[in-house]
Amino acid sequence: MNAKRKQAQSTNQPQSAAQSESVEQSQALSADTSQQQQQTQQAQQPQKQPQTQSTQPNAAATEHGSQPQEPESIASRLTRLKAKLGSSANPLGKALFNILTQDNLSEEDWEDVEDTLLLADVGAEASEQLVEELRRDARIHGERDPQAVRDMLKERLLDIVGRDTDRSLVALREDAGQPSVIIMVGVNGTGKTTTAGKLARLFVAQHKQVVLGAADTFRAAAADQLVTWGERSGVPVVRSEKDGADPASVAFDAARTAQESHADVLIIDTAGRLQNKANLMDELGKIRRVVEKTTPVEEVLLVLDATTGQNGMMQAKVFAEAIGITGVVLTKLDGSAKGGIVVNVQRELGVPVKLVGLGEGPDDLAPFDPQSFVEGMLA
Repeated sequence: MNAKRKQAQSTNQPQSAAQSESVEQSQALSADTSQQQQQTQQAQQPQKQPQTQSTQPNAAATEHGSQPQEPESIASRLTRLKAKLGSSANPLGKALFNILTQDNLSEEDWEDVEDTLLLADVGAEASEQLVEELRRDARIHGERDPQAVRDMLKERLLDIVGRDTDRSLVALREDAGQPSVIIMVGVNGTGKTTTAGKLARLFVAQHKQVVLGAADTFRAAAADQLVTWGERSGVPVVRSEKDGADPASVAFDAARTAQESHADVLIIDTAGRLQNKANLMDELGKIRRVVEKTTPVEEVLLVLDATTGQNGMMQAKVFAEAIGITGVVLTKLDGSAKGGIVVNVQRELGVPVKLVGLGEGPDDLAPFDPQSFVEGMLA
């Protein structure tokens, strides 16, 4: 019995050792594989704090057998801009036309003209200037031909809106940087994030490669909203993996991603809290400084709700004083807005209106064209 037991023990010992060695090798292999996966994941991360990720809607769309929506051309957008303004309830052009076609305009009639301009948010200084120019135009007095009055009024409105103003987006110029960086600013509720997504589609329509940066980390839904817009247009979005991350770090990662991917345009969405003006402006300044360590910021677009009138102008001045804006995007410039806000914004801020939002659709953003705007107002 003892001999049999010894023989059994002798037989079992090598098997146990072999099994132990196999387990150790398996564990080692598993550890190596896990380490390799961690290294791969770390290499793919643009920055550790905060961790960010870049969505790739093009690949996702291909996997699901569909492609991003084709954006509308700029020419088609301008045609719709004119049509929308012409069919809106905006009273400016029609009211002026009705007054100016009367016989023997009295002092009271001219006061009505100025009041009409003020009600349309043209602003006191611009309204006074336009009335004086119309009064000095001898052709207005006694003119009964409606078309002649309309033509004269059109010329005056074009002058005051700014027919020769350079409204081109820097990213569409021949000397634009690569990437051409655009920072979107403005208070929450003006449609800033939506405008950033629509602007990306406009650049895609011009065959530009675009990257979106979701640096509005303060509002939880902002990054998700931007990703949705990116998926519509086939545009990657750099965002934080956690809420409340440092916006400047996200912007820096977005700038680096845009450079590494040789993108033509980088659009950075920012937070718009106005209740703490100093902190907000400090944050925007930090975002700009951090991005410019990688690439110059060529454009800062202020998004303004055209329906807010003078309240919107007060908000706009805060941003204009704190950060160097290069242009204005007027959202909701359709039936509910007063067209004179275009004149007032440009006079108060000293920068041109470059883009206008026409509605809720994905392609309801168009370059501002004074000719189409004035014709639409007088339709």
